Amino acid sequence: MNKTNSTKKTSKVGIVGGGVAGSTIALRLAEIGVEVVLFEEGASLVNGPPICHLHAGGNLYREISDQQCVDLLKQSIDTLRVFPHTANIRPTVIAVPKRDKGEPDALLSRLELLRNTYHSLIESDANNKVLGEPSDYFKLYDQDTLIELASRDFPSTPSSLDDWMIPVAKNLNLDEFKYPLVLVQEYGLSVFRIAATASLALSQMSHCKVLTTAKVNHLEQCESTSQWNVHYQQFDSTLGDWVTGYEHVDYLINACGYKTGTLDNLAKLPRERMVEFKAAYVTHWEHSQGTWPEVIFHGERGTPNGMAQLTPYPDGYFQLHGMTEDITLFPKGLVSSTAANAQPELSAPFIKKLTQHWQQDEVDLRSARAINHMAQFIPEFSSATIGGKPLFGAQQIPGTDPSLRAVDISFDGINYARTEIVKASSALSAADAVVDKLQKLQLITNDQHTSLELSFPITRSLTLEQVENFAEQLAEQRHYPSALARRVAF
Repeated sequence: MNKTNSTKKTSKVGIVGGGVAGSTIALRLAEIGVEVVLFEEGASLVNGPPICHLHAGGNLYREISDQQCVDLLKQSIDTLRVFPHTANIRPTVIAVPKRDKGEPDALLSRLELLRNTYHSLIESDANNKVLGEPSDYFKLYDQDTLIELASRDFPSTPSSLDDWMIPVAKNLNLDEFKYPLVLVQEYGLSVFRIAATASLALSQMSHCKVLTTAKVNHLEQCESTSQWNVHYQQFDSTLGDWVTGYEHVDYLINACGYKTGTLDNLAKLPRERMVEFKAAYVTHWEHSQGTWPEVIFHGERGTPNGMAQLTPYPDGYFQLHGMTEDITLFPKGLVSSTAANAQPELSAPFIKKLTQHWQQDEVDLRSARAINHMAQFIPEFSSATIGGKPLFGAQQIPGTDPSLRAVDISFDGINYARTEIVKASSALSAADAVVDKLQKLQLITNDQHTSLELSFPITRSLTLEQVENFAEQLAEQRHYPSALARRVAF
């Protein structure tokens, strides 16, 4: 790819926020030769909500539309094509307890739609075949089949769909569920390997300046040129103090995550949105056996019987979600913007968690609740212990629908965009939309249509060993077990 001819070197794009959305857009633009400056308030890239799932079909969320599920499938396939080292290649099992009002059959038409969509995507481009064979996208299991699987030995490494179901069959009380159970190829994502990929790739790109510990505090837009002056403060570790600076950019992208409204306020471009604080809990199950898939136990959100999510990692570590207000959700943890303020205001206890630390007694209490919630379905899990501090963050949701999951970016004002992703797999879609917008504005020209893979030559040159090693360092720097950064399967 001829980068010298693909873009105008005079254009510069400012991206405020180095989370998964901002980092992905920075990678996309810098790879094609666009000059980028990336501002990140934290010490490293891609911090935030507890990313753990690819959502290749969105079947965890039975309340969302079929179209959102198709969008998530397509976005997830793109993510796997560009960032293969970030995925944990293992399926997801969906189980509906008898106590739940839902029925497994309600998922079947959606699963058929997604399988057919996946097949069509492969027919249009063979590179889309990243979730295995379309015929294996999902498989249904009745109780008799699971009883037979429970009699089998654990395989050393799962080599079939049935192998993945053996730990589930052996550990669940099979009489407590509605049938069929569903195994679907919705893989996992590693937040630490996403962070490592972004950090390592951007460090090799001369077109991208990364400013960490840099807080944007003022914006000015020139009326005649529509360009932006971005003023910021950055902590200088050599001086041990804050220094001020500014960057002049042709286009500004607000990728501030849950703080997106703060930058909207500075730009005087209001937007209706919500912010929700969530947490997941790191546990260690010393006596776990076999290689587990992810397991989702459906339940009504916000009730004591809310969905339970078991996400496996190496060495007996499991991340837990429990969609109750005592575990993953929080009373008054969902807040909305107002006519006077585009930034939804979380209360002081949430801000303290986000910026300082949790109280240890709350970590212990909520982690214990998460373990007990999971032990309802996997009795042996009651022996699990706390494996580390919670994974937590605040998630923005544009508009007023808290069930929205598939969304990417909005454009507002002049030379201004805001990323609005809810799921990490939507980040590439946002990046592509930015490229299209910049082309239409003639800020960049791209005279060569190319594949996804060829659009990310530097990013894709990273080896799995490089990514995994750096991801382990990031996990340890952030005081999490290094196992959370390692691959679950091959």
